[in-house]
Amino acid sequence: MMKRFDPADLAVPDLHAHLVGAVGPRPVAFASTVDAEGRPNLSPFSFFNVFGANPPLLIFSPARRGRDNSTKDSYHNVKAHPEVVINVVTYAMVHQASLASTEYPPGVNEFEKAGFSMLPSEKVRPFRVKESPVQFECVVKQVIETGPGGGAGNLVLCEVVLLHIDERVLDARGRIDQRRIDLVGRMGGHFYVRAHGEALFELPQPAREIGIGVDALPRDVRESTILTGSDLGRLGAVLALPDETRVNEHKLTELADLFIQHQGRSDELRTALHHRAHQLLLAGQVEEALLTVLAFNDR
Repeated sequence: MMKRFDPADLAVPDLHAHLVGAVGPRPVAFASTVDAEGRPNLSPFSFFNVFGANPPLLIFSPARRGRDNSTKDSYHNVKAHPEVVINVVTYAMVHQASLASTEYPPGVNEFEKAGFSMLPSEKVRPFRVKESPVQFECVVKQVIETGPGGGAGNLVLCEVVLLHIDERVLDARGRIDQRRIDLVGRMGGHFYVRAHGEALFELPQPAREIGIGVDALPRDVRESTILTGSDLGRLGAVLALPDETRVNEHKLTELADLFIQHQGRSDELRTALHHRAHQLLLAGQVEEALLTVLAFNDR
């Protein structure tokens, strides 16, 4: 049963916990700025993402503190000097990046406190983090204050004017290899996630080719208690249903044992076919799985 929450009835810390607990993993903007006197500042923010490529636009939010409604140094810095370097955070950096989030007094150099190396930028004044494999030099186009109360966001809209990418994280095509970059993401509470190893999986995205959709599958497949929603999504992504001849060929060559074993017991046969299709989908054999579930309707 779903429990309902009205934001108007929740204390800000409780609402914040629900939001960051559910919206994740969130990428981390390791934002380097300078204050009005030119002193460096470095701080991580997980209210962050990319929002366009033409122009290349990143947005992060040094939100107002919920406990006392105070504002952060990074917010004041980009207002005084509208430039920032956004460095990505990898697993090798995460403990140091967390240390840089400590609320040191204004003017303290978090590069030094966290043990990071300062690299001069080429187009903006803030320094880059040498240890980060991707560094975005940005100019701040706009700062949008979403409210005056504690927990309100301050959206910093940044246009990327120069990228620096470590060659070691690039693949043969010159693109960033997700297996090499080893990024981390922020979760709720004190949790992070590492985008590495078995945590990574590839899922081709629909482009101009249009899948048939789950609604085009037979009713017994859509209402299956064996096939998962993910299974149905994979079946619904095929471009066309196979013809009856192809289904019958598969039935005779690959499914004869099931039809013989469950002859005269329709419900058992359907269950067995759906179990086999589920295993085929786990193995990435989408066409074979589709032929298997369609064989029940063509028995």
